[in-house]
Amino acid sequence: MQETRLDTARIRAARQVIDPVFLDTPLYRSEALEPGLGCTVSIKLETANPVRSFKARGTEVVASLLAASGSRAVVCASAGNLGQALAWSGRGRGLDVTVVASRFATAAKLDRIRALGARLELVDGDHELARERAAAIARHDGIRLLEDSLDIETCEGAATIGLELVDTAPSFDTVLVALGGGALATGVGHMVKTLAPEVEVICVQPLGAPAMTQSWRQRRVVTTESTSTIADGVAGRRPIPAVLDDLLLVADDAVLVREASIIAGMRMLLDHAGLVVEPSAALGIAAILEDRDRFLGRHVVTIVCGSNVDVDAYQRWVGTAPVHGS
Repeated sequence: MQETRLDTARIRAARQVIDPVFLDTPLYRSEALEPGLGCTVSIKLETANPVRSFKARGTEVVASLLAASGSRAVVCASAGNLGQALAWSGRGRGLDVTVVASRFATAAKLDRIRALGARLELVDGDHELARERAAAIARHDGIRLLEDSLDIETCEGAATIGLELVDTAPSFDTVLVALGGGALATGVGHMVKTLAPEVEVICVQPLGAPAMTQSWRQRRVVTTESTSTIADGVAGRRPIPAVLDDLLLVADDAVLVREASIIAGMRMLLDHAGLVVEPSAALGIAAILEDRDRFLGRHVVTIVCGSNVDVDAYQRWVGTAPVHGS
């Protein structure tokens, strides 16, 4: 494999600075899901932690480096999960954390960012506008700008998930990874392709937020004017060139799934695995639902990457979702 920006030695070292509460997350076969999907399914559960998503693996690395260097302030843009994670990691190390988010972001995520002690600034636009505002704050205040997926620490923190998969999983031949900005996909993909290159890495994105998938398919950055998906955690419009370069090296495929399939996946995870998940975390199940023949007889690992949902919205989605959908 050609070299990505990621370094396997640094990824192994990252486990020494990430709080153990975020490491060695549950990995188990979910037999109850299998009759409806036609394949063996294992779940890597990244929601059983204080911020209910995988993002703190990366923010723990960032915050530890900032604290060690004497830096006291950091700002990021977030759809919600990164902001919570950075607030948690920063609070434990005495950092001044500012999070910029869209005022249309999931209210529960915004409330949790505030509760964790970060300063929250809201913008009247989408996540891309929040990114611009966070960069402006960093320039004006002379503080660290944390850019998810571009900053290698976020990718290498996420890559510890891939390290755990390869080190502890029984034989599996496919891993399904939610694709947004790319930190999770490139991180997990790097470790899987480094240590188990025969495993197929498939990235999954909503049809209503296809920029990174289109970029992967065309091997160049493709931007979109807007997004339309309930999966807010992966709803970016402007892929980062360096991240795309890494993704091209580690992803075997990138697929788009419909909203109905995402909702059906959420419902299946609730009904058959007892898991309340946010839409981004159901993308892997949605991909199987849309192409059962492709996965027939395989052993698939899907990463359940977040469970920060607005309760009212969740009840609207799963209350009407079909158990079997495509």
